[in-house]
Amino acid sequence: MVRRSDTKRRMIGAARQLIREHGYHSMALSDVVERSASPRGSVYYHFPQGKVQMAAEAAEAHTREQVDLINQLAGEATSAEDLVRAYVELAREGMLTSGYGRGCTIAPLVLEVGETSEELGAASRRAFVLMTETLALQLVVLGAEAADARELSHATVAGVEGAMVTSRALRSPEPFNAIRDTVVARARALTAVRD
Repeated sequence: MVRRSDTKRRMIGAARQLIREHGYHSMALSDVVERSASPRGSVYYHFPQGKVQMAAEAAEAHTREQVDLINQLAGEATSAEDLVRAYVELAREGMLTSGYGRGCTIAPLVLEVGETSEELGAASRRAFVLMTETLALQLVVLGAEAADARELSHATVAGVEGAMVTSRALRSPEPFNAIRDTVVARARALTAVRD
């Protein structure tokens, strides 16, 4: 028997995939039900506020995953340079393995509904704040000054977000390569100053 929490988790995962692939407005609840292999009635059981609630929870799941990922990569890194390289490379590989079909869960929420939905606007802001703050903290642990770490964190996250769009449009990894080389060089310069 499928547990309720498994159904909700699968539905959130399906919503994340659909938002990443097609955007918020194109995500139909019927597509979430189909992709997650969930009973139709479970949508309103788990998400009584409907699509907005589902998207907000998808954004929260994405944020948790990204924060965990940054912390994991930081635990494996020996320098700020290693961390930003690994972060960009992982996003690059995700784009390549998806055949240039995968975007970000958060970006469509910002672009499509951020101004019209307080809940989704807040979820989007929270996501980017937590991601950049976590990356900045780990960069400090790896030797960067706090102000430099914050700047590099913003540049890295913004660069990855932009690379997702341009890489997908061009069907090329070049945007990821360019941002990787840029932020790695900046990380190297920042930590070289301290040595």
